[in-house]
Amino acid sequence: MKGILLQLFLSFFKIGAFTFGGGWAMISIIEKEIVDKHQWIGREEFLDLLAVAQSLPGILAVNISVAVGDKLRGRSGSVCAALGTILPSFLIILAIAIFLTPDIIKDNPIVSRIFMGIRPAVVALIVAPVISAAKSAKINWKTAFIPIAVALLIWTKWPVVSNPIIYIVLGGAVNIFVYRRSMQAVNGSRKGGIE
Repeated sequence: MKGILLQLFLSFFKIGAFTFGGGWAMISIIEKEIVDKHQWIGREEFLDLLAVAQSLPGILAVNISVAVGDKLRGRSGSVCAALGTILPSFLIILAIAIFLTPDIIKDNPIVSRIFMGIRPAVVALIVAPVISAAKSAKINWKTAFIPIAVALLIWTKWPVVSNPIIYIVLGGAVNIFVYRRSMQAVNGSRKGGIE
């Protein structure tokens, strides 16, 4: 029991320590760690978890870590996984606050060049999970217009249509409607077969 808790903590500590760029940049590393390496959850379940974690308030990586920890070891698993995710960032920010002043960071050409080099890598870390999620969600050329249209509408920054919450709620409502229609069709065909 303690072995899996330590494994959860160390896995999410590694994820938190070696990823830059926030939630989406972490997704490919989280997927490799919890789906491919440890096989704690399946790929389809990871995609569902990603959708739920993204629609919840809070940090994406922490939401995922809490859910995975809870699945494996309940509350203690959630705490260990969440601490593993949060602790590296906390320690790094603490070290920066103690040893580096804003003037040193802003005026240091080496630090500026490091951040300039990290930016393209972060973009790649964000694009990779988007492609992986699209494949897992079975998005094809017939359905690709949906995420493209939503992304463009959010990108426009128009007050009403640029709110991502609208699309989360709308996507859930449409899926409930489609599911109910398909269940009615299945129940209708069963009744027709019985008679």
